[in-house]
Amino acid sequence: MSSRLNPYLSFDGTARQAMEFYREVFGGDLVLNTFGDFGAQDSPDADKIMHGMLETPSGYTIMGADVPEGMAHNPGDTITVSLSGDDEELRGHWEKLSDGGTVSVPLEKQMWGDEFGMCVDRYGVPWMVNISQPQA
Repeated sequence: MSSRLNPYLSFDGTARQAMEFYREVFGGDLVLNTFGDFGAQDSPDADKIMHGMLETPSGYTIMGADVPEGMAHNPGDTITVSLSGDDEELRGHWEKLSDGGTVSVPLEKQMWGDEFGMCVDRYGVPWMVNISQPQA
């Protein structure tokens, strides 16, 4: 798999509706996973979308999620740039993007099995990096 760069949208409890709307607009395959799907069944966020991904016939990829309880949602600041793939080059991108910036989630193995990190670069741009693990 090659690396991809795409928008990642944040919502305050409306990710499911928004992502379904974008599927109506652009067509394609939509996958939605809740916080409960990833082990947080007893959380107040259990039914919220932890990760949604729409892949369209035109080649667009739109990702989105609800912000978890206690995390700020600031309309107007609701987009992050997402880098994803299994390419080791992504680790180097992470190092450069996070250098001089602020790391909110260190690049490390997550509950879904991939390495993932979040940072805001030195210019104020939020980034997510997801390095897929080899499939067995």
